[in-house]
Amino acid sequence: MIISAKKNPDQAQTSNRILMGTEIKGDITSNGDFRIDGKLYGNITLEGKLVIGEQGVVEGEIRCKNVTIAGTYKGKTQVTELTELMATAVVQADLVTAKLSVEPGAEFT
Repeated sequence: MIISAKKNPDQAQTSNRILMGTEIKGDITSNGDFRIDGKLYGNITLEGKLVIGEQGVVEGEIRCKNVTIAGTYKGKTQVTELTELMATAVVQADLVTAKLSVEPGAEFT
């Protein structure tokens, strides 16, 4: 079943992205999902999933439902469901999560 963005505009705007070459200093709050391929220096609070791409850098506190980290992250993390650390991840964090998945090659301190 396909839902039209015109009939349900809230659902059409549930995914956001910070592209490579973009640097943000500040806090982000969103009801949807978020992908970071640039740099974020601040806290991020989501109701959905956060993806930090291979080129992504995040320093700050993360609060979300699920997170997949393939880039660099430093800070405190509170995840209600699943945290995935991909092989390219470099993570220095205090981590509270329900489930943890770590690929071989990921750096986690």
